[in-house]
Amino acid sequence: MLIHRYKTLIFIALFSYAVCGNAAKTSKNRPHQPKHHVSAPARQPEQGARPYAQRPEVMAQVADIAERRGLPPEWTADVIGQARHLPSVAKLMLPPPSGQKKDWGLYRSRFIDPVRIDAGVKFWQAHAAALARAEQVYGVPPDIVVGIIGVETIFGRQTGTYRVIDALATLAFDFPSTHPRAAARQAFFRDELEQFLNLMHRGGGDPLSLRGSYAGAIGMPQFMPSSIAKYAVDFDDDGRIDLSRSATDVIGSVANYFKAFGWTAGNPTHFDIQFDPSSVDMDSLLAPDILPTFSPASIEKLGVRLNDACKAYAGKLALIELQMGALPAKYVAGTDNFYTITRYNWSSYYAMAVIELGQAIAKEVRER
Repeated sequence: MLIHRYKTLIFIALFSYAVCGNAAKTSKNRPHQPKHHVSAPARQPEQGARPYAQRPEVMAQVADIAERRGLPPEWTADVIGQARHLPSVAKLMLPPPSGQKKDWGLYRSRFIDPVRIDAGVKFWQAHAAALARAEQVYGVPPDIVVGIIGVETIFGRQTGTYRVIDALATLAFDFPSTHPRAAARQAFFRDELEQFLNLMHRGGGDPLSLRGSYAGAIGMPQFMPSSIAKYAVDFDDDGRIDLSRSATDVIGSVANYFKAFGWTAGNPTHFDIQFDPSSVDMDSLLAPDILPTFSPASIEKLGVRLNDACKAYAGKLALIELQMGALPAKYVAGTDNFYTITRYNWSSYYAMAVIELGQAIAKEVRER
């Protein structure tokens, strides 16, 4: 019932507010009325936004894209031609200036706040049965699922205002060349653009209307198109996947995503630790980055003091550094489950924000 059924489920529910009718017509079939509505205000036209129809070198690639994905060439050319290059999107992809200190305290304050906590409590209470079922099916606890949705979109309040086709086309064809990983990132977004076109054509939605983040992420959980194709599930079993308006589908899809990336039920995400950074080999401890590499015994040999629970942990650990601006950094020992959260967003700061927001919401749910 809950497995991914790409060929039979209609993704049109995800795109139900992006109804057919523009030049990029796809299907005469309309979805039934969605259960929840999450709208995104339209962005004002951006200065310098230029339709890709005016870019011959881009339009020359349409035939290959259509053939590779089994899409109608005319439809593909029509959609890509009406996509617009957004200079602001490309600029947002550039990393911060080198040497700029990260600040976990500041980062945390953006996500663990009364607005998100209160919205999270209401979301948890309204969807407690779906959260419990997701934990039973996928092994992912409610606080992690809720933490993700809260950090990503404040439970559907902020799902993005960019046209997804504009964002993905910009990053597929005009990814900033000054980015240190420009070639790899451009290839990633080229694939996401093609995945998006494939989903929209099969689902019968209007690819020119759907809105999302500046990176092309979609819906309450901010799934990229490839993640929709691989991990989205019809958790309410109504015959369609709706990541914009069905909280149940969102809950199941987030939990399925984590299970696919190796979440281990019952294991912690991290342990508190103690050590003096000036007296240990920090280069060796930080060399694996966030990838769990050390056994509890081996990390202790490098000078890190562990509590009893961490010493008894059977898996691998990573030393997670959270810089605090001008203050001394904070450190925790991250587990495989911590690493799994970073597969949603490759940042230890993001993972800790998800964990701590989920914990804060869970605490309020218990106390209310």
